[in-house]
Amino acid sequence: MSSTTPKTTYNRVMLKISGEALMGDQGFGLHPPTVERIAREVKTVHDMGVEICMVIGGGNIFRGLQGSAQGMERTTADYMGMLATVMNALAMQGALEALGIHTRVISAITMNEVAEPYIRRRAVRHLEKKRVCIFAAGTGNPYFTTDTAATLRANEMSCEAIFKGTKVDGVYDKDPAKHGDAVRYDAVSFDDVLQKRLGVMDASAIALARDNDLPIIVFSLDEPGGFKGILAGEGTYTIVQD
Repeated sequence: MSSTTPKTTYNRVMLKISGEALMGDQGFGLHPPTVERIAREVKTVHDMGVEICMVIGGGNIFRGLQGSAQGMERTTADYMGMLATVMNALAMQGALEALGIHTRVISAITMNEVAEPYIRRRAVRHLEKKRVCIFAAGTGNPYFTTDTAATLRANEMSCEAIFKGTKVDGVYDKDPAKHGDAVRYDAVSFDDVLQKRLGVMDASAIALARDNDLPIIVFSLDEPGGFKGILAGEGTYTIVQD
């Protein structure tokens, strides 16, 4: 086997994953072996010299929209969801640093004892020093999802693409778990994602990516080596771009 590190056309990327991705086969919370597995996937890309930002959702612990639907005041529920993302970010930081990767958790809500406050220039400097930056607490505002937060931070950090890790290997015309005849797109436009409601990200995130020409690459996080493979020009995925 060649020891040559695969080349990639991307120098700086955003990896967006859901909180549910950290649950493993559990129905709730964090599954440490799953967190460690994802951290190893990140390490393989970090070892290629790529600068990595991350945003992790909080749905494995608390989802603001569901809390609101059950009668909780929406703003309070959303702030609780933001705090859940900090917990996930700290778990991922621990897993990455156990692998020898210097990592910073950067929170949109000030909590100096556990995370750095978000200062754009400082975050960029961390990336230049090859530290992984995990952006937590969303945008710091209720009514915005972590998809939107990931797209916002990706633009602020001058990322070249957003990698959306999911349970399926791309974007389909309908749910492949429910429909055997679902068709996967190799490429799809931002406008088609919005018009056909393909569920890649919420509409605010898609519009923000479209307006700033930021491609979104949807791939399976469950496929071992998938993240590294796509960066090396291999694998199965869907790219969303104009």
